[in-house]
Amino acid sequence: MKTSERNMNDAEDKLREINKKTGRNMPQAIATAVVLIAIILACLLTNINLFALLVVIFMALALWELRVDFAVKGYHIPVVTLWITSTVTLCAAFYCANHMLIMSACVLMSLVVAGFMASFNIRINGSAQRAADKKVLQNGQLAKEHPTPRHSQLTHVAVTLFTVLYITLLGSMILIALTLNHHPVAHAIMVVFLPALSDTGGLVFGAWLGKHKLSPRISPKKSYEGLFGSVLFAMIGAFIIFACTYDAALWSTRWWMPVVVGVLIGVVGTFGDLCASMLKRDIGIKDMGHLLKGHGGVLDRVDSILLCAPFMCLVFWLTGM
Repeated sequence: MKTSERNMNDAEDKLREINKKTGRNMPQAIATAVVLIAIILACLLTNINLFALLVVIFMALALWELRVDFAVKGYHIPVVTLWITSTVTLCAAFYCANHMLIMSACVLMSLVVAGFMASFNIRINGSAQRAADKKVLQNGQLAKEHPTPRHSQLTHVAVTLFTVLYITLLGSMILIALTLNHHPVAHAIMVVFLPALSDTGGLVFGAWLGKHKLSPRISPKKSYEGLFGSVLFAMIGAFIIFACTYDAALWSTRWWMPVVVGVLIGVVGTFGDLCASMLKRDIGIKDMGHLLKGHGGVLDRVDSILLCAPFMCLVFWLTGM
């Protein structure tokens, strides 16, 4: 009995050590990942339109998370406007014939409309806030109880434009990848699962061998060993996907593609994680949200996918694959 208790205690200690190294609750993270993989594969294998709908939903949730996160620092974005423009842009990028042209036009439209609404909302809210401050002063209360906005109107507009480029533009590239040459399911698997597999490799190698910090100021958990694991796992995943979806004749001229894709995904995905970590550090939060147990928010899960998507589209387009 004592031996059994000792083994259980040892297992709990090891789990706590792994959780500390990875910065995640690993049992929760694994369970959440399994559910996400099942949902994505079910959509892909049932109907590609369901996968497109899933991307639209995830981007809408990501916009909500950014709205909440930016509010911590006093930045305000017109989330309803962004939901509408993002949905229109994503659907147009996937369903319209001239995918890139239509997507570019919709992104430009989104920048103009969202920027205008951000400016309009801040002007209205600013007037209401000044009226409230005036009333507070007339009542002899401290103005600091109702502080005026700390940021200029231009700052709120700039944050809104950043959101359009980060979510709407990069999210559209996930769907653009499905329209290029090869079977859309294969492209979807590469765009979505290779960055996730790369993250897993970084997590495993970082927890196992991580000693040399990649960027301790931005993300203390990232290491060069983790970067190597990210590249290795992405490369192995790329070889498997390419072997299962491309014929032998194409392999003879494209044998180097999995190597390029693996290095690209590993490096760009890690950079995407660092960019998200820098954003969270500037805002002063640990996770973008709490929708996904063990992973934080939707953006914590898709940050590397978003940044990798345009590079993968470029690879598919240049190689005709």
